[in-house]
Amino acid sequence: MGNRGRAGDRRNIRPVVIGAAMAVLVGGAGYGAYALVEGSGRDGGDTATQAETVKSGPLTADEVTAAAETFLTAWQSGRVAEAAAATDDPVAAKAALASYVKDARVRNLALTPGAPARASVTFSVKGTVSYEQESKPLTYDSTLTVVRRAGDGEPRVDWRPSVLHPELREGDKLVTGEAGTPPVKALDRDGGELNTEKYPSLGSVLDGLREKYGEKAGGEAGVELRVVRGEASKKAKLPDTTVLELSEGTPGTVKTTLSPSLQALAEAEVAKRKHASVVVVRPSTGEILAAANSSRGFNVAFQGSLAPGSTMKVVTSSMLIEKGLASIDKKHPCPKYFSYGGWKFQNLDKFQIKDGTFRASFAASCNTAFISQAPKLEDDDLTKHAQDYFGLGRNDWQVGVSTFDGAVPVQSKAPMAASLIGQGGVRMNPLNMASVSATVKAGVFHQPYLVSPEVDGRQLATAPRTLSAGTLTQLRELMSYTATAGTAAEAMAGLDGERGAKTGSAEVDGQKKPNGWFTAYRGDLAAAAVVQSAGHGGSTAGPIVAALLKAGG
Repeated sequence: MGNRGRAGDRRNIRPVVIGAAMAVLVGGAGYGAYALVEGSGRDGGDTATQAETVKSGPLTADEVTAAAETFLTAWQSGRVAEAAAATDDPVAAKAALASYVKDARVRNLALTPGAPARASVTFSVKGTVSYEQESKPLTYDSTLTVVRRAGDGEPRVDWRPSVLHPELREGDKLVTGEAGTPPVKALDRDGGELNTEKYPSLGSVLDGLREKYGEKAGGEAGVELRVVRGEASKKAKLPDTTVLELSEGTPGTVKTTLSPSLQALAEAEVAKRKHASVVVVRPSTGEILAAANSSRGFNVAFQGSLAPGSTMKVVTSSMLIEKGLASIDKKHPCPKYFSYGGWKFQNLDKFQIKDGTFRASFAASCNTAFISQAPKLEDDDLTKHAQDYFGLGRNDWQVGVSTFDGAVPVQSKAPMAASLIGQGGVRMNPLNMASVSATVKAGVFHQPYLVSPEVDGRQLATAPRTLSAGTLTQLRELMSYTATAGTAAEAMAGLDGERGAKTGSAEVDGQKKPNGWFTAYRGDLAAAAVVQSAGHGGSTAGPIVAALLKAGG
């Protein structure tokens, strides 16, 4: 494991020394006799006697303090069974406390409770973690809660794994040992080191590189104390988390295709907006030159699954042209409304183009021009076309880190029609849509990749078919016209040379504004961006893409 996601110190607490006074409270024969009677668990004893002695009502401050100190003193002294008996679940507590010593390897424990807050007590934990020749101090805060035990009402610590450490959930445990994988030093295409200080977006990418290449890059694992997740946490997709790094290990080296200048610009562009993501690829090879997200958590650029809106019309147009259902300068209907499968579809602001061509409909992003073709299509036509020509939705990309490769599911009736304009069940991310523009520019699908396949011999995905020369010519003209005279013209103004673009907006339930999309190419660069809940793609995502295409020459 790496050193991201550390569970660090939470706050300082005025220390309350566990000393002689507490020893009187919890030590000696009095406590030992009590433990012999009560340590058998939650049940036991004569029912009539319990009924007479059961305690009830809110816990007093004295009861909370005494129960907490009993538990903490026994735990600190290494009396595992005694500490477990001071909880309301001795069996689970005993197993966890024993693992804390055996697996976490924490020694010289000092526990200092703070003043109780109602039924809760926050306490500081100090100790030493040792593994072979490595040793390091451990400090953190945790909290326990006191409850009345079922049956007799005696105050007991409410046992939860988080009492041992706040990062623990049911089934998790703390383990000290060699890290799961050696660290890696990721390099850009020029040999410079990639890190989150220079490129904040790359946190999840660097984690992914370590996961895939840590064992192959020639490094040696360090030693760390980490939270090892149990089954429940794994189902919730919680990763193992490093709590304390005893030694860093020796990193291996992995070279990526990222351009340092374009990556830095991508970081700067998305930082200007909330929920923005962008990817830049090289059409002739598939190399990923930049990838950035304004949000630092989930990697939307590579793993997002969002409706791409009208940017999907690039794929749909190529299908319609291949099937002879559209041609760039032939008349093509763009009415205000078109109904299919029980749904009534319309254009933005209910516009229409009377006696217009397919060129005009594409450039103005007319929805009904595409929906009107649904009656002439089979349910799986778009699915097959996206897979066969653009490599989308096949779930076989080998990028070098985890990615979502797009989804164009087979649908029928109204959802099938909606998929023609990038709604329905169609899902994409900026990596997918940058690849779409790259395929148009290159004339053939090149699977995007972040690490050269020569590093590990993996097989890049391919598309079984290529668009005909006639379709490619028309598709490029459509995107070029949109970049100069259509919805993408404002964003692409000032960019010369061979270029093409398509805007998109995708309605999302619960959002006041749609997600804005933009995909484009210029020269040997292709890029796509999404800005969530921001409005139309030409004015929101467009400037991000245009800035990167301009900088890339």
